[in-house]
Amino acid sequence: MKKFFLFVILLLSAELMFGQFTVGIKVGYNASKLSTNMDTIKTNFKSGFQIGAFARIGKRLYVQPELYYTTQGGVFTSNVTNWKQNVKIGSIDVPVLVGFQLLKGDFVNVRILAGPAASFVVNKTISEGGTDTGPITSGDLSSVNWSIQAGAGVDVWKFTLDLRYQVGLNQLIKEIENYSFDSKNNVWVVSLGFKIL
Repeated sequence: MKKFFLFVILLLSAELMFGQFTVGIKVGYNASKLSTNMDTIKTNFKSGFQIGAFARIGKRLYVQPELYYTTQGGVFTSNVTNWKQNVKIGSIDVPVLVGFQLLKGDFVNVRILAGPAASFVVNKTISEGGTDTGPITSGDLSSVNWSIQAGAGVDVWKFTLDLRYQVGLNQLIKEIENYSFDSKNNVWVVSLGFKIL
């Protein structure tokens, strides 16, 4: 097993040393849902967006760090009392992905990629939608969140199109009296990028 990891690290290092370097900008749409393990609470998807930049280092095997601002969140509705809360989170996200080009051509590339991402929350908004006040406050939301992203992409000339799924790793909402949400952020993302270098 150690030899395998050493081989992967050496292969990746060779790609990085002798590979290509690309920088680009990207925008995207996401649909996020904050999960819960409580039967008395229903959750719904919330639409958001992202805008930022990416770099790609390597040829067939590559590393792709990114930096972007994103809005995500979810909607919680109680099945017992009449409260509904819309949670909106704005964060600076920093994924570091490892990718592989399945099909590499002069004009079109087909890729897969996966890796960890850190989200640093910069704003939190909670709005009420029911007659009762819900239990979640902005202070109950975690300021740093971790996730794993995985997906596929297509490059056509200087344009990139990615489809990814993001799985939250940490509890996004702290435990509140009478409520243990165990909530994680799960997100579908479609993004369009343009290579400027």
